[in-house]
Order: sequence, then structure tokens, then C-alpha cells
Amino acid sequence: MDHPAGDVLAGVGPRLRALRRTRDATLATLAEETGLTASTLSRLENGKLRPTLEQLLPLARAHGVPLDDLVAAPPTGDPRIHLRPVRRSGLVLVPLTRRAGGIQAYKVIYPPAGRSPTMNLQTHEGYEWFYVLNGHVRFVLGEQEFRLGVGEAAEFDTRIPHWIGSAGSQPAELLTLFGAQGERAHLAPPEH
Repeated sequence: MDHPAGDVLAGVGPRLRALRRTRDATLATLAEETGLTASTLSRLENGKLRPTLEQLLPLARAHGVPLDDLVAAPPTGDPRIHLRPVRRSGLVLVPLTRRAGGIQAYKVIYPPAGRSPTMNLQTHEGYEWFYVLNGHVRFVLGEQEFRLGVGEAAEFDTRIPHWIGSAGSQPAELLTLFGAQGERAHLAPPEH
């Protein structure tokens, strides 16, 4: 027998809190990402406010999970991952995994050389691995610079200042794996 809508929605608050904590995000950060107020987010997480579709959609996007995961919809038997590209700082990131936490897989498309934002080396906790699917990549790691082509891979400690970009006139496509810290660094809203 199906659960009434109230029973399904009752579990949304704890799932929202768990997703936010897994991402190590504050209510204020999540408010900026979703356009919802920190007070509304707190009330949703504590079960004091019944969630609406208008609230759940931006939350699902911010957490990078399907809406079904937020409401614990019963499985449909469809194992396909529905790819929804995210555009950040000139990059296109296509999530290839759909669970919160743990290792995340993305296809990342870097714009042709000269069209990407300025080279800003970044650091964050964790490790990152990437594999070049198409094009050529310029990879700066600390004081070293590398050029990688199709079929080449790199793995590195992301606490070392690093930058990745296309090295050619065509976009570069990479398969990238990183943990929660790397996901936050790559999917963080652009700074103004």
C-alpha cells in the first residue's frame, strides 16, 4: 500500500539536513545557492514547514541529486542517470553519479584555449583524478606544467595549487573523479 503524501514529505527534512551536512554547507551558503532564506531552510530541515515543489527543485539542484531522492520516491526500476549539465566559470560539468557524498564522477568540458577565465590556481582538501577523453589539456600543478592528450590521466593531491584548461583551439573533455571537497571547489557559485 502506498504511503500518504504526508508520510513521504515527513522524511524530507532529515534528508535535506543530511545532504547539507555531507556537503559541509551552512544554511547561509545553501540560501545563496537556492534563493530560499536560511530561516525557511531551517524550518524545512526541522519539519516545521511542509516542503513545496518550488522549494524542493532548487534544493535538489544545489545538492546535485534527483528530486526523487529528496522525497524518497519508490524506485521505478529505471537505472539510467539523467544527465543535467551545470555551467560554472566557463566550464560545463556533467554529473555522472547521482548520490550525495563519496566519490563523484563528472564529464568536464573546458572551453578552447584563450576563451577560459584567467588562470587562477586553486587549492582544496582531497584528491582528484582525471582522464582526457578529447582534446589537449594544459595542467599546472605547483611549479610544474604538463600537456596531456587523449587517453592520458593524472591524479594529484588538491592541496597543491593547481589549474586545468584546454591547450588547443578545440574544447577539451575530461572524465573527472573527486570527493566532496573537490565537488564544492568546482561547483561553488562564481565569486563576484
